[in-house]
Parts: sequence; C-alpha cells; structure tokens
Amino acid sequence: MKIDLTDTTSSKINKAIVEGRRAVGTPAVGMVLTLVIVTDEENAYDALKAANEASREHPSRTLVVIKRHARSPRGRHEARLDAEVRVGTDAGAGETVLLRLHGELGARADSVVLPLLLPDAPVVVWWPAEAPGVPSTDPLGSLAQRRITDAYAVEDPLAALAVRASSYAPGDTDLSWTRLTPWRSMLAAALDQARTTVVSAAVESEAENPSAELLARWFEDRLRVPVERVVSEGPVVTAVRLGTPDGEIRIDRPEGPVGMLSIPGQPSRVLALKVRTTAELIAEELRRLDPDEIYASALRTQAPQALSASQVSEVSAAP
Repeated sequence: MKIDLTDTTSSKINKAIVEGRRAVGTPAVGMVLTLVIVTDEENAYDALKAANEASREHPSRTLVVIKRHARSPRGRHEARLDAEVRVGTDAGAGETVLLRLHGELGARADSVVLPLLLPDAPVVVWWPAEAPGVPSTDPLGSLAQRRITDAYAVEDPLAALAVRASSYAPGDTDLSWTRLTPWRSMLAAALDQARTTVVSAAVESEAENPSAELLARWFEDRLRVPVERVVSEGPVVTAVRLGTPDGEIRIDRPEGPVGMLSIPGQPSRVLALKVRTTAELIAEELRRLDPDEIYASALRTQAPQALSASQVSEVSAAP
C-alpha cells in the first residue's frame, strides 16, 4: 500500500503510517530499529531495494531522506516536504517513508526525521554514496547509534578513508570493511591451522580499492609485518599472500564466487568467496550496533596525518 502526501508535515506522515498499518493489518511491534538512508534521487532506488531485502532479517522503519532544490514561480527556493508512505508488501518486512525535502528544509532534515523515529529503538544512518566529513556530528548522524558510509561509492576512495580515519567516532563503520568479513574469517582460520609465524604479507586488488587498503592495514595492525600492495585487474581483492618460514599461505580469487586456499603441507581447498550484494552487507551491519573496535584500529593504522576541519570539508565535498 502506498500513500502520497504533498506539502505535508511529520505529524501527518505519522498519521498516514498508522492508517496504512491498520488498512493492511501490519503490527508495529516487530520493528527492531529505524534505518535512515540519506541519498539523492539517482541512488535512492538501489539503496531502498537493498534496505527492503535486508528488512527480511531486520524488520525496520526505513526513512529515505532525499534533498531536492525546488523553485517557486518567483524564482525563490521553496521549502516543502513531500512524502510517500509504503506499508505491507510495498515495504519489505517493515515500513518505508520516502521524504523529499525541498529548498531550505534540506538543511533541517533532522527536525523532519526526529518525530518519525520508532520510540525506544536503535537508529542507524546510512549514506550509500557521498557522506559528511564527520558523520558523528552531522545533524542526522548524531541521532544514530550506528553510522554507515561506503568509501567504494565515491570518486576518490583512499581520500575518503583518510577522512574516515581523521573523523572516526565509536559507531562509525564503512561497507568497504564489511566486504572483508569472509576474507578475514578465512585468513584467521588458515592461520589457526598453520600454527606458524607470519613474516610478510601482500594484498592484490584493483587499483585504489578501499577494501584492499583496509585489509592491508588490518595485517599491519594485527601481524606487525610489512604489507605489499599489488595492483591486479580485480574485481575487488583477488589474492592474499602471507609469508611464513614454512612457505606461503595464499588465497586466490581471480574471478567468480570461489577462491582457492593453499597452506604449506596441506592439500589446496576451494572456498566460497563471492562478491556480496549491498543488501547482504547492510544486513550484516544491522546485526551488531556496538562500536567495531577492530575496524577503528585497522582504519587508523598508518593513516595519514589527521586532517584539519577545512581539509575534511574539502575532501568530503569533492564531486
């Protein structure tokens, strides 16, 4: 069920949600959190599709904040709120509200979102593309227990990582780190089996891949060894090599959903290492809302010198 509201208010939107829920017989007691997606029209469809798929595991109220610039007949920017309320099968396993904030209202998005948050439920804010330089102090980010960015979605991913390292606050995370979960799990299991000392490491990936950079920093942080960055054709991370006195531990995934694990003295084995969808990444992030200290430690390892406030603004505002 869809309900369109033009030139509306947060109060009217709340009433429409209740009316829609009654019409389709959907209770609100199953909602576990509020997911706020801050995006533009270009990325809204894909982000909402991923959120709806993730809602099957985490039923939630999804608020999609889209800032637009509309002009009145006199040429002035018109402050107006339009909304589309979706409940039932049109909203996955939760309920969805698309908020289009016109004109100056875009600068006060938190005042629109705050009355729509589920009471006594965690809040997660996700920026699928461009994100503020300091998510924790952003008006919407400050409402959340968890703030999700994606360095892979911006033009200069490594510069974005530098901004994230400089502005990190507990609760921040990035989907570039989430993409590494299968790799980190397989590598930790391989080291448990090998029972040896790692003396060197190398990560192969496409150029300027933020996940590969975070993986290299994780090795430097946890293993205290130099890590070589090797450029390959991709996609994403294609191989990891760990040098040991007994030989090389290696995971290769040049393409496709599977990789090959090689450990000295053991037969090679096939691993499931597919490139996961955005919905799978978001679902993983919503499973834990506590600070990710391992991500924070890896992010700050060999990070560039802390950026000034003006440098953070400059990098985050880059097209």
